[in-house]
Amino acid sequence: MLTRRDTLRLLAGAAATGVATAHAIPAGATAYERAGAGGRVWSVTGKSASGLAPFDSTLKAFMQARGVSHASLAVVRKGKLVLARGYNWTADTSFSAGPTSLFRVASLSKPVTAAAVMKLVQDGKLSLSAKVASLLGLSTAADARLGGVTVLHLLQHLGGWDRAVSPDPMFADRAVAAAAGASLPVTQAQIIKYATGSKLDFAPGTKYAYSNYGYLLLEKIIEKISGQPYASYVQQKILTPVKIKRMVLGRSAKSLRRSTEAPYFSTKTGTSVLDTSGTSMPAPYGSFNLENMAAHGGWLSSAVDLAKFTRIFDAAGVLTSASISKVFAKPSIGVNSTGWYYGLGWMVRPVTGGTGRNTWHDGSLPGTSTLMVRRYDGLSWVVLFDQRDDPSGLTYGDIDPQLHKAADAVKTWPTTDLFPTYSL
Repeated sequence: MLTRRDTLRLLAGAAATGVATAHAIPAGATAYERAGAGGRVWSVTGKSASGLAPFDSTLKAFMQARGVSHASLAVVRKGKLVLARGYNWTADTSFSAGPTSLFRVASLSKPVTAAAVMKLVQDGKLSLSAKVASLLGLSTAADARLGGVTVLHLLQHLGGWDRAVSPDPMFADRAVAAAAGASLPVTQAQIIKYATGSKLDFAPGTKYAYSNYGYLLLEKIIEKISGQPYASYVQQKILTPVKIKRMVLGRSAKSLRRSTEAPYFSTKTGTSVLDTSGTSMPAPYGSFNLENMAAHGGWLSSAVDLAKFTRIFDAAGVLTSASISKVFAKPSIGVNSTGWYYGLGWMVRPVTGGTGRNTWHDGSLPGTSTLMVRRYDGLSWVVLFDQRDDPSGLTYGDIDPQLHKAADAVKTWPTTDLFPTYSL
């Protein structure tokens, strides 16, 4: 069975000509919308142009069919921000999403971390072939193969950890605590000791298996080489040079939600991993430890700030042309059977006969569903939702082909640039 992430990988940029296959919202969605509306009111904030109406109508249909309360969308064309929107479908007026509202971005954090690693490589402070165990002083007693894991392996998810075989240690807080003889919450150091004490699931470099844990190790490498906290290095070397100032690391507890941050919704509950109380709570607010997930899933951002981040990969600047080429280069294992591969923090699909490429990443946590796309024709977009499950039963991965369809429906693009409006 395909996971949500697998579905997105298959769909993102699937059309070689830029015309994507859309997944229609099921006919029952309208009835669901009526049944679940509960006094909700639709509102839109931010800036756009009349010719970009397909994006607005797509977000409205998508959110109302699934009962999503808040979202934000930013669209860039040829380096210019042409749409910056907040969308709201809610009866609660205490929060209204806007273009600069903060959302948990989940795994959209990985391209940010990859950019930071490449900056260290570019500055001659780190090698992609450097051995991770030697860099971090990790024991290879449990599995000698760990000694061969490189920085490049971590970036491309080739390190040897397969969450389909062994549970993802980033979501195994109780097992980590038990192994350490410690109380909750667990620390990153305890997670690393726990994972290092287990055998790898496959020989490093031989296959792709998505690994959040690998990006935790990249976080520690960034800190070790730079001599700075992970977030400080990212903000100083990656974000500040392109005027991004709003992005910060998120926090697990609802009480620590930032003033401009969206609330998160889920039908699921979970037992807190933030303490030993055994308290049951809404899944987004303590069933996982967001602080430990900084490098692979912990950032908060607005859609417009992430849209500006995508421009780092358009031309030399923060990263050189050579570094950008390495980011999107094919891994040693090549292209997979569905035509895409994982580069350095980005999924990549060659299109238009191999002369262009679509690159993207999605993100998913309880209460969070996100997508960032860079298309071969100079279009890019970022969409952030504060929900990933609901009674509708509809998939959230459908937003990918629907946004491709919306982009292809635009006949006239504005020429103004909205980035300066948001101090970018």
